[in-house]
This record gives sequence, C-alpha cells and structure tokens, in this order.
Amino acid sequence: MKFKNILVILITSLMLSACADWIFRIDVPQGNFLDEKDVKKLRINMSKEQVVYVLGKPVVEDSFDHDTWYYLYQMKRGMKKRGDDFRKELKIFFVDDRVTEVIGDFELSEDFATPLDQ
Repeated sequence: MKFKNILVILITSLMLSACADWIFRIDVPQGNFLDEKDVKKLRINMSKEQVVYVLGKPVVEDSFDHDTWYYLYQMKRGMKKRGDDFRKELKIFFVDDRVTEVIGDFELSEDFATPLDQ
C-alpha cells in the first residue's frame, strides 16, 4: 500500500512538472528604456533641459550630488526561451548644468565631443 502511494505521488509530480512550460510568465521591464539612437543624440555641453528632452527624466538623481544622473533599465524575463535577463545603465555628469561626461553600457556617437552650438 505504501509503495502504491509513493508511486502515485511520484507520477503525479512528474506529470505536473512537465506542464511547467505551459504557464505564461510576463517579462518585467523596470526603469528608463533608452534607445541607442537617442543616446547618440547626446552632445557635450548640453543643458539638463536638453538631456531631458532627448532621454526623458532620469530614474535616479543622486541625493548628494545633483550633477549626476542615472538612467537604469532592467529586463527580467518571465520565460527563458524569450532570452536572458539584462541590465543597462547610463550615467551623465554635469558641471554648471552642462554635460561633461557620459559613461555606461551605450556607445556614444562620434560627434559627442562637438557641442551643438558649433
């Protein structure tokens, strides 16, 4: 009798685990999605208003240093067959409300060092 119960439980658990891929799980995006073409529009000496116009408001502004903005984006995949989880970030540094440096997971345009005024 005990062997039958264990066998039934084992078979039931195997059958239920086979159905695990049938459950739909959504992808969970968080943060600012930045397009590569928008990041390439950044130029040195842009004002904060111009950066907001191009990229939108940053996810995080440093509480102690108002001249550093963080754009973060994270995608947590619900199902592995849709791809891997990933995270991208971009940091923008300002001096006197003008862009001085941009670092992160995005490639800047070749014209980044050329200000818009020229």
